Amino acid sequence: MLRLLVQGILAIGLVTAVGQTAALATSPAPAYTTIQVTDMHCAACAKKIAAKLYAVPGVLEVRADVKSNLAYVSPQRQKRPSVKAIWEAVESAGFEVKQISGPEGKFTKKPQS
Repeated sequence: MLRLLVQGILAIGLVTAVGQTAALATSPAPAYTTIQVTDMHCAACAKKIAAKLYAVPGVLEVRADVKSNLAYVSPQRQKRPSVKAIWEAVESAGFEVKQISGPEGKFTKKPQS
């Protein structure tokens, strides 16, 4: 009896784990945009970039990883910030963009539109 109970609990755990794995496999790609920036040396640099990115229409949140020279932009619900506007915001903060990756694709040069 105890053995059947343990087997039942293990089976339920396995079904739950398989269901969670399937849910992770079918989850959509991240909606955020990653910006690789040159020479983001400190928190002050990150704040300067973030201030310009927050001014881009459709930007909800900006996060930065100074050590990796990366900024992450999360869009407002049902909106997509322009990749060109994001690129130009970083440039207007005085930094060079190496690459932008996100739902719109991967860019190593400033988009024309």
